Amino acid sequence: MKTTRLLLPLLLLAAVTSLPSIARAADGVTVRGILISASNESGESDRRLAAYVPNLKRILRFESFRFLGEDSATLGVPAGGHLALGSGHRIELASEAIDGKTILIKVRWPAGNVRHEYVLHRGVPTILGGPSTGHAGEVYAVILIGR
Repeated sequence: MKTTRLLLPLLLLAAVTSLPSIARAADGVTVRGILISASNESGESDRRLAAYVPNLKRILRFESFRFLGEDSATLGVPAGGHLALGSGHRIELASEAIDGKTILIKVRWPAGNVRHEYVLHRGVPTILGGPSTGHAGEVYAVILIGR
């Protein structure tokens, strides 16, 4: 009985000190990035982008879209990370704050000359316009989705 009385406070102390790390892990965020090219050429867009095409057309005002690569990163808050999207495109991320529905994140995309803070709404795509691909009338863009 004495052993139980001695061990119980130690076990409670161990459990309480581990709670902040468990809470911080729950505050993490996963950011998915999709690198695309946007063109004014008429034609069918890549089927992998079907869910995003209406928004891409409305925001970027191009006719067709091609999937080029993707990556995802899981970040704590606050923390930094990156997305390696292919074709030499790398996005630097720094999470600043999070609540149940939104993520405040700093984004740096050197190739796209983008350095900005965004409020990502969980599950809602944010579209970043980028530089020319080198082909006439075609540009890079990135779709960011926080989860």
